[in-house]
Amino acid sequence: MGALPEGEQKADLKRWRGARRDMSLVQLLPNMMTVGALCAGLASIRFSAAGFFSAAVVMILLAAVLDGLDGRLARFLKSESPLGAELDSLADFLNFGVAPGFLMYYWAFPAGNDFGWGAVLIYVVCTVLRLARFNIGNEVAAGLARLGKFQGVPSPAGAMLAMAPLYIAWQFPEWPMAPWPLLAIWLVLVGLMMISRLPTPSLKAVRVPTDRAAFVVIAAIAIVVLLLRYPWAVLSALTVAYSGVLLYAFAKSLLVRG
Repeated sequence: MGALPEGEQKADLKRWRGARRDMSLVQLLPNMMTVGALCAGLASIRFSAAGFFSAAVVMILLAAVLDGLDGRLARFLKSESPLGAELDSLADFLNFGVAPGFLMYYWAFPAGNDFGWGAVLIYVVCTVLRLARFNIGNEVAAGLARLGKFQGVPSPAGAMLAMAPLYIAWQFPEWPMAPWPLLAIWLVLVGLMMISRLPTPSLKAVRVPTDRAAFVVIAAIAIVVLLLRYPWAVLSALTVAYSGVLLYAFAKSLLVRG
């Protein structure tokens, strides 16, 4: 196929330059944070393969923090873009799908159990299906969003639930480790919850009176301090609390349908 005539080449170049929008380095920070989260997810996979499971969990938590900040920073800097949205979705797939899946596989199924690998595959596939459904949107999800809810468990919360057996085992080392069939079923269950139509709560819907905002900030700082000092206890408590919220949402949905 031959090259375009010189006149058409100049016209294409002019259109490209007209469509280009210059951005300051500060406005690139959200995408840089997303790439940083992606690198944290890749580091988690590396640590999991090497058997450094606690470091792998820390990397996934770091990715979750960066994931929670990049979008808000982009809106604050008015630097949202289709590229940033796609990059964020791809990073979420790796950080909250692939990385937790490999972590649980190396920790829970060290002998290369095929059933365990199958459970990991189901969990990861459910993660990508969840993200794809979120990207294209639907009327049900849009209606729930207006009510401050998600359709199904969001992928960061799904990753926290998927890793729950790991840090619960670390918090209570005297307890016997759950058998691998139970761990495999748990991974599949978490994956199914992500692609379910269950309405789940969103922190975006929480409204705090201005006169109590200081107390919320202090509580958040206290949680961070406790997380740094007692990570497995805090993560175990958060998982149990979130599981209770999901059970309540499930029971409420059954009552509404009934």
